[in-house]
Amino acid sequence: MNNMDKQTRMAHAIRFLSMDAVEKANSGHPGLPMGAADVATVLFTKFMRFDPTSPKWADRDRFVMSGGHGSMLLYSLLHLLGYEDMSIEDLANFRQLGAKTAGHPEFGHAAGIETTTGPLGQGIANAVGMAITERLLSAKFGDDLVNHRTYVMAGDGCLMEGISQEAIALAGHLKLNKLVLLWDDNNITIDGNVSVSDSTDQHARFKASNWNTISVDGHDQAAIAEAIEEAQKSDKPTMIDCKTVIGFGSPNKAGTNKVHGAPLGADEIAATREALGWDCAPFELPADIRDAWRIAGLNAAQAHKEWQKRLEAADSEVRAEFERRMRGDLPSGFEDAMAAYKKSLAEEPKNVATRKASEMALNVITEAVPETIGGSADLTGSNNTKTPSTESVTPDDFSGRYMNWGIREHCMASAMNGMALHGGVIPYSGTFLVFADYMRGAMRLSALMEQRVIYVLTHDSIGLGEDGPTHQPVETLASLRAIPNMQVFRPADAMETAECWELAIKSDKNPSSLALTRQGLTPYRTEYSEENLCGRGAYVLSDCDGDADVSIFASGSEVEIAMAAQAALAEQDILARVVSVPCFELFEAQSEEYKKDILGEAKVKVGIEAALRMGWDRFIGSDGIFVGMDSFGASGPYKELYEKFGITSDNVVAKVVERLK
Repeated sequence: MNNMDKQTRMAHAIRFLSMDAVEKANSGHPGLPMGAADVATVLFTKFMRFDPTSPKWADRDRFVMSGGHGSMLLYSLLHLLGYEDMSIEDLANFRQLGAKTAGHPEFGHAAGIETTTGPLGQGIANAVGMAITERLLSAKFGDDLVNHRTYVMAGDGCLMEGISQEAIALAGHLKLNKLVLLWDDNNITIDGNVSVSDSTDQHARFKASNWNTISVDGHDQAAIAEAIEEAQKSDKPTMIDCKTVIGFGSPNKAGTNKVHGAPLGADEIAATREALGWDCAPFELPADIRDAWRIAGLNAAQAHKEWQKRLEAADSEVRAEFERRMRGDLPSGFEDAMAAYKKSLAEEPKNVATRKASEMALNVITEAVPETIGGSADLTGSNNTKTPSTESVTPDDFSGRYMNWGIREHCMASAMNGMALHGGVIPYSGTFLVFADYMRGAMRLSALMEQRVIYVLTHDSIGLGEDGPTHQPVETLASLRAIPNMQVFRPADAMETAECWELAIKSDKNPSSLALTRQGLTPYRTEYSEENLCGRGAYVLSDCDGDADVSIFASGSEVEIAMAAQAALAEQDILARVVSVPCFELFEAQSEEYKKDILGEAKVKVGIEAALRMGWDRFIGSDGIFVGMDSFGASGPYKELYEKFGITSDNVVAKVVERLK
């Protein structure tokens, strides 16, 4: 049997492992793995550099399965190539509770899964972020330590999602020539032929976005290899149009939507076995094919040994810095730098907007933590995310540390996920809080994958003023707080902003959202605290002498209103305490004793936030007084808006007095 015959049989191994796993689970998508098996076989046996025995090797090539419904393609590859984390039993346990082989690839479930995919198009933008990070680290540490490629397999659905255009436009602009997109062009979606919903000329689209494009027969392994070789020589990112037959080999379902998202059925699997000449039982493989795949894995790992020699030969300081960054450890001087900065704030309190306070903190952080990579979705002057340490990245110079993402919020968020997953950098970027809605799919995945991605979200309330209700995010804080594992910070002054930034940088298993004001705020934290009080999530900012009649809970800009209300109530001999609530999630992580103490036993509890009430009953109870929004905002000067919607200290006092009668 000649070599090409063996390569074809190696692809068949993917096909049958995939269809048998889907059949056993009675759930899944066999069509993509069956159709794309030849493309994957060529890529992993001839081009990809990886090491199954050291899956996190820093300079490995990255492979992203953007069409995550075809997860059995990836799982089959990992098993065949010798990843110990992916046994034949794992394949047979596909889509079962607690299995590594979830319905869509889940980062952290098994070695070799580079990112969580499933929401279509996300993988493309993740891959763009990984390719950006490769260029950034190569510019910093040199090609000897960082010189790898990023491959992403995407289908028609991925290319239809809007995020794909944001991602490919940015990749083309940045000339990410080590990025290769393999389009599984099978012309089928769930509803049927692609033509029922789309007639885009994808080649014209990619070329217009400054990509190189190539067309091949996705079942001609020699042609696929030639295309990838051509892509590796390009000075642009490359899209390879691999024309495939979905469910390849299935006599009665191949090429139709019937094989997209359902098991083939026992009769059709038997027919496919006969059609492709595969006489192995389910989850069994011919010995020569298993050996051939394992040899491919060993061959790919040779590059790791060569790289390890280059790493050992590198300057000791360079090597130490590279290894520190890839571990995700923070520099030793970070905490001292933050302590010194917070002491300076205590000595000279600043009356500034928290977006400005964020910039001040970032001036310190970006100097002390060189792996921070900043950015903004074309709102740099509004988000205040650029510092003297962060020069802009350009298509021809990746020595900078600031990304001009353009008006591409969704790509920005998803690419930051790819950057964090790649390792070696800590990404943060800004936009207006209301545009978190454009990023929500990616933000949710940041939390699901437990990635240190930091979202700077300015113009956080009706306090932004004249831009009006389209830009005033009355419901957005509640919706972000609803995302599990997302830390949502809303600091009240410059000191709290510094503390929240410190927490975000240290949180290597949580993404963080910092909601920041446009308007200036009075500093109330004017003494240095060795403990990071925001780390408690909520703390008593201003207590009273004796048992409190009223507990006032507030976040961000509304802490100022709470403090004014406390003073006005004191004039009427009503004792009030003020609790600042910068982070709901960190408060819930405290001990029951601490939470009980902070909530207190005052007769009246008040919550103040220029947003919806949702979530605040945790602090004030269902019968508490909430001063905030119950509608969209309006356009006008921000002080007039606060008056119009009753978010004032006078209104707080009036409601408290009425309740105490």
